[in-house]
Amino acid sequence: MDEVTDYIVNRVHTTRKGSEVFSAGLEKLEDHVLDFMENELGSELKSLKYAEELLKKLQKENTVLEEQVLTVSSSIPPKVSEALSAAEEARCSLEDLLQKEQHISNILQQHLQEAQPWMDNLSQTCNQIDTIERHLRYLLCLQHIEELSAAVQQCLMTSSVWEAIRALDGMAVLDSKLSQSGCSHIQGFLQETLFFWHKIIKDRLASDFEKILSQLHWPIISPPAQSLTPTANCQDTNSELDLLITQLLALQTSDDLISQKTLASCRGPSLVPPLLQDPPLCLPIQIMLQPLSRRFKYHFYGNRQTNSLSKPEWYLTQVLMWMGYSSTFMEEKIQPILDRAQANVCAKVELCRGLLYLVQEKVAHDASRLLYDDTLFCHLVEEVLQFEKELRTNQSYPSVLPGLLHLLLEDTILQKWLTVEKKMAVEKMDAMLSAEGAWSSQYKDISDMDELKAPDCAETFMTLLQVITERYRDLPCPSAQLKFLGLQRDLVDDFRIRLTQVMKEESRCPLGIRYCAILNAVNYISTILGDWGDNVFFLQLQQAAVSLSEQMVLGGLGMMEVGRLASLEGSLFDGLLALLDRLKGDMLGRLLEWTMREIIEKAKPYCKERWLLLPSQHDQSTMSLSSSACPMMLCVRDRLLNLHQNLSLSLFQKAWQGLAERIDNFLYQDVILSNHFSDGGAAQLHFDMTRNLFPLFGHYCKRPENFFKHVKEACAILCLNVGSAILLRTLLKDATDETRDLAGSMDPSPESALNELGVYYLAPCDVLILLNLRASLPGQ
Repeated sequence: MDEVTDYIVNRVHTTRKGSEVFSAGLEKLEDHVLDFMENELGSELKSLKYAEELLKKLQKENTVLEEQVLTVSSSIPPKVSEALSAAEEARCSLEDLLQKEQHISNILQQHLQEAQPWMDNLSQTCNQIDTIERHLRYLLCLQHIEELSAAVQQCLMTSSVWEAIRALDGMAVLDSKLSQSGCSHIQGFLQETLFFWHKIIKDRLASDFEKILSQLHWPIISPPAQSLTPTANCQDTNSELDLLITQLLALQTSDDLISQKTLASCRGPSLVPPLLQDPPLCLPIQIMLQPLSRRFKYHFYGNRQTNSLSKPEWYLTQVLMWMGYSSTFMEEKIQPILDRAQANVCAKVELCRGLLYLVQEKVAHDASRLLYDDTLFCHLVEEVLQFEKELRTNQSYPSVLPGLLHLLLEDTILQKWLTVEKKMAVEKMDAMLSAEGAWSSQYKDISDMDELKAPDCAETFMTLLQVITERYRDLPCPSAQLKFLGLQRDLVDDFRIRLTQVMKEESRCPLGIRYCAILNAVNYISTILGDWGDNVFFLQLQQAAVSLSEQMVLGGLGMMEVGRLASLEGSLFDGLLALLDRLKGDMLGRLLEWTMREIIEKAKPYCKERWLLLPSQHDQSTMSLSSSACPMMLCVRDRLLNLHQNLSLSLFQKAWQGLAERIDNFLYQDVILSNHFSDGGAAQLHFDMTRNLFPLFGHYCKRPENFFKHVKEACAILCLNVGSAILLRTLLKDATDETRDLAGSMDPSPESALNELGVYYLAPCDVLILLNLRASLPGQ
């Protein structure tokens, strides 16, 4: 319907457009006719005598045009006819080809129908041939297995162990080839045959190997003698030991295959020790471990008194002792044989691997039974960590091989460890904060070691965190390490909150020893955390946290903060450091505020001193401290001494500098700007400051006056001689009133004039105020 509508609309539009074009053409034609008549008839337009001639002329021209049109149109039909003829021929050819194609297709279909029975018979015959060939291969394989089995039997009867091992290796190779086959029966038959002969050969070699080992006093369960007299047949024993180990190594291929089959069939709900997932132990080492394994299970399983959940150190220490006792024997007796056989195996490490399997199984068994006993569980973890440390250091066990730590990373055990760690840490925090000497430093009598003046509770707390770090430092999983780091950060924040609570109780007396001890504790923890932020171990954890996107550590951080951590511009402790620094700043500010209250109270008489009436310096033979300044000076001295004794060095540096700044502002505002001074009063003020106040801070820096910029420069202005003071006042007034003319513009600027007098901190307007406080200047 839409197409019809569009067509009608288009036709109407086209018709309308054609009508418009036709009308325009008609107008043009009329104009042309008028022009033609004008040209042909001229002024005789109304005369009809020329009309006949004009008509004949136009008819003649029309006839010529018609002949030309007929001539052109007569040449077109032959070409069209030729094209139509060619098309007709092509159509006929195409029909012929289609008929031929249909004919050939019918013949082919008939041939296929006739050949189908032959194809069916041929396919059936081929299937029969394939079946016969499979049966033949099956029988040949079975025959080959029988031949290998007979060869092994014949070799064992003639004591040709090497040939028997080679035949057994052939069975192992054949079993590997049949592993992808669907012939389960022949696979089972081959495996049973392989297991049967392997057990016989292994038992025979193991029996002979155990006899040789017993002659060499294996197992070594006690410290070996320093010197052993070689037996008469020592060389024969060594030769036989060499032969047996070499033969057992040759049997390793089939033994590994059998171990893999056994492991695959035994997998189930029972826990499989992680060591079994590693490459199988060297076969000679497996045999050497058997007497040690029997001893281990005899003593540390069942109802024996040595099998105690509260004493994991018994079996852990026993295994370490066996490793130590056997190391010399393995290195001197076994390792050279392995090297000659090109086994690429370290005998000592293999023995440790085998013993570790026993320990891993025991620890995994005991750990699951101790999940509801915090004390015994904690003791087990401590012993495992100690065992791991001695294993890596004393026994030189490679770090790439698993020890016992991976057992602690199982979800249930790891969560229990974190819970117990936090519980014990909180209990220790409560104990250390409530201890009698919690706020005293154990190094207070040793000045060289007590720069931080950390109270005992803070030092004990950071030692606790360091111990936690040492416990999880060697864990093989960064994710688990980050969980412990998150625990440490929570503990630091908890301790900060406790310090804040104690501080609020002591804030009524900020000048007391305990308040200063709390401030030292905050500073000590902040300093240690800052050092940890640059520690390689924590930097590695920081990179791991960014790469793993660990939410426990990075939770709440924006993209900018995570980017700073990734580029090592920040640390994982920045949030805690910010909170500690805020607490430290608040406490230090409160301490200085209380100190200033006391100083201001003592300085009230000094503020009311009659500076205007003091005689000039020429009237006094000697200068002395103003009597009204003595209480203030004594208070400043005592408080500085008290802060120096109670605060750490870094805190005291900030404290005395902050105190100096506050005293400077106080004296400038309440003493200098609130009074007028005679020359004697200015000299007395200058003497009080430079000879008494500044030296009190001179014990802690070389130039204490630099911390009293207001007072120092104000005294310099007040003590200027009258002439210099008048010139300076004039210069400052001119600069202020902007009345300098062109000649006066050559005078020095106020800033340069003040700099020549040693005044750099005070502004010109402040100096002008100070000059107006001098009573000796005219115009006051």
